Amino acid sequence: MISPDLPAALKASLEARLHGQSRQDAAARAARISAAYRSGGNSGTITSDTDAIAYATVRMPATYAAIAASLNAVMQACPDFAPASLLDVGAGPATASFAAAEAFPPLTSFNAVDSNAALRGLALTLADDTMRLRDLSYALGPARALLDRAGSADLVIASYMIGELADAERSAIVDALWATTGDTLLIVEPGTPAGYQRIIAARDRLIAAGAHVAAPCPHAAPCPLVAPDWCHFAQRLARSRAHRELKGADVPFEDEKFSFIALTRKPATHRPAARVLAPTAITKIGAAAKLCQADGAAGVVSIPRRDKPAFAAARRWDWGDGVEPPPRR
Repeated sequence: MISPDLPAALKASLEARLHGQSRQDAAARAARISAAYRSGGNSGTITSDTDAIAYATVRMPATYAAIAASLNAVMQACPDFAPASLLDVGAGPATASFAAAEAFPPLTSFNAVDSNAALRGLALTLADDTMRLRDLSYALGPARALLDRAGSADLVIASYMIGELADAERSAIVDALWATTGDTLLIVEPGTPAGYQRIIAARDRLIAAGAHVAAPCPHAAPCPLVAPDWCHFAQRLARSRAHRELKGADVPFEDEKFSFIALTRKPATHRPAARVLAPTAITKIGAAAKLCQADGAAGVVSIPRRDKPAFAAARRWDWGDGVEPPPRR
């Protein structure tokens, strides 16, 4: 399993790019770009190297944390997965590439695609500062056209990307992502109801195409959650001093909420029997955990303190963990 925090070399390289710039100006740039994203915009608002550095300082740590947590779930479900090649689609500053490099030492081929020149330039600069990604190949252009020409990769990642597309484009991109996937496809989106709906649409479409669910779902049945509920997770990450300054934040950490789906060509060998869907509540009586289980059902499971082994396990469960629940009685 890998840490949710940026690797030291990547963090140092990113902060070195920020050095000498006005923190006030960088904070204003990052806020403007984030506001555009929240209102339905895309990376087209990032038009300069300065924009790219400011935005990456604020958002790259959280995006990395969500991808790292998702990859940890993949590694739990598929412990023998050892990809040699990666395709990072909608790569931005190559956040997913850096996370995958940490998660999978066998990776030797790193390929990325994105249409934003400023983010591509930053990604290649950051890659040059790290030994692991110095051979990163990064194509510039529309994802749909580049995917049509891309070769197969063992691991394909599309993180915080399909939400930037129009509804009409999304299904075609999901199909193209799967077509380039040699083994495992990971799609990560913001942990909002809209992000979850995009994940579920991709999940349903690719299950129908023959894909197998590796994570987070412990089953391939329809999602049992009913609106206003939705499946999402949270990953806590540390904020650096620069990160806090640009966000105007005092708290030394933040929680990134995300939704994801990992799909494989072959069934996962160690898919957990249940996934924890919310923080576990510990009371005087016992533990209450909201679980999605292998039979396709989701709900709160109560584990009494008198069942000491099961209670001891449940009190260690975190939101998002893949777990083995106690037998139903």
